[in-house]
Amino acid sequence: MKRNDLLNDVLPRDVQETVEIAQMLWQRHPIPVQLFLVMCFNLIIAPAVYAAADEGLTKKAAWGLSLLGLVIVGLAAYLFVVIFQPERF
Repeated sequence: MKRNDLLNDVLPRDVQETVEIAQMLWQRHPIPVQLFLVMCFNLIIAPAVYAAADEGLTKKAAWGLSLLGLVIVGLAAYLFVVIFQPERF
């Protein structure tokens, strides 16, 4: 209860509704929300990959490489959890 009261005091009404909708979507549809967040994070990573590469790399290839890197990091984290906590699976 206190958490909600504090949230009501600090944030304006529109932000509170946005946070509540995001929490509801995360609970009901976690995979699409996770994919959306990965693509948003890719917006940050792809230009960095494009800037670090030479002129031979296209923007599409930079997006592909950064998305591939995110998938590899996600799989590594998943495998780390599976190896050290096998009773959960």
